[in-house]
Amino acid sequence: MEEAEALIRDSSADLFICDEDLSPAQVRNLEEALKVRVIDRSELILDIFARRARTREAQLQVELAQLRYLLPRLTGMWGHLSRTGGGIGTRGPGETQLEVDRRRVRQRISLLEKRLQGVETERATQSQRRQDSFRISLVGYTNAGKSTLFNRLTSSRVLEEDKLFATLDTTTRRLRLPGELTVLLSDTVGFLRKLPHHLIASFRATLREVESADLLVHVVDAHHSARQAQIAAVDEVLESLLPHPVPQLLVLNKADLLEEGRELETRVEFSEGVLISALRPADLDRLRLRMRAQIRELRVLVRVECPAARQQELRALARGGERRSEAYLDGRAWSEWWLDERDLSRLRRSGFRVEIPETREALES
Repeated sequence: MEEAEALIRDSSADLFICDEDLSPAQVRNLEEALKVRVIDRSELILDIFARRARTREAQLQVELAQLRYLLPRLTGMWGHLSRTGGGIGTRGPGETQLEVDRRRVRQRISLLEKRLQGVETERATQSQRRQDSFRISLVGYTNAGKSTLFNRLTSSRVLEEDKLFATLDTTTRRLRLPGELTVLLSDTVGFLRKLPHHLIASFRATLREVESADLLVHVVDAHHSARQAQIAAVDEVLESLLPHPVPQLLVLNKADLLEEGRELETRVEFSEGVLISALRPADLDRLRLRMRAQIRELRVLVRVECPAARQQELRALARGGERRSEAYLDGRAWSEWWLDERDLSRLRRSGFRVEIPETREALES
């Protein structure tokens, strides 16, 4: 406390922020002792989210998180028990102001939950329609450059700023990869060390995109001094969010900010990752190729035989796959595809002859 008082006095500060969550009693005691306003980590993060929320959905999610944070703290915020509404037909001498506030907050929470349930239902419907497409989600620590990378890959205009939590909504666009492969790419809200559980619960609808992804592209700020800690923080949040593990591709962004020696050190330290700058076209081409290779690792290379007259039907059923080659012989078509289990099942149910060699090399030869 003496150190805190000295810091406040020397810097003429009028706000004291604690990096841990505080109980209402702790806030009150600190404010009485330090004579300045005191907030904790969660309140600061919620305030930043509230300033960044631009769409109606984001504003609903932030307000819900704020109310969930506020509700258990109402008791500590009220230092009096003033009576209101006393008289005939009321609860005894009347409700306390605290009870009135609690009831109003609970009613508002219930209303927001219903509205966000509608959002979640709508997202689930959209997700159902996209089931045939391979889905990639960009995830990572806040301000790692996900939105910049998303815009450069998809020619979109998602807001990109050098700020914490510039993105609070999920945006999905089609991404064309080398060959005949089109996937869906989603830009998502950034994660943070010790992300408040109120936010995770309130942003559940937005984070569904991460849960339903076939591949996660984990974007890291390669220039940041705490990049390893940020990677660990994102992995921890993903572990709490995902019902089952999802394949990941590690992408170290902002390579243009690294000194030459640091760039080599980064390549050695993260040999399994891809070191890029979202601002360099050649790096983006390299990333597209790596994405395609990663997707192929999750699929099977097969040969499909069908009558030439059923080619259109074949392409419709395998629309989520990647066609590698095609040839015709005696009125029949032979084609090679990279397919996943969903595509394979559809083709077999429709009566197409599908061959899967014992080894990938056998087919590629």
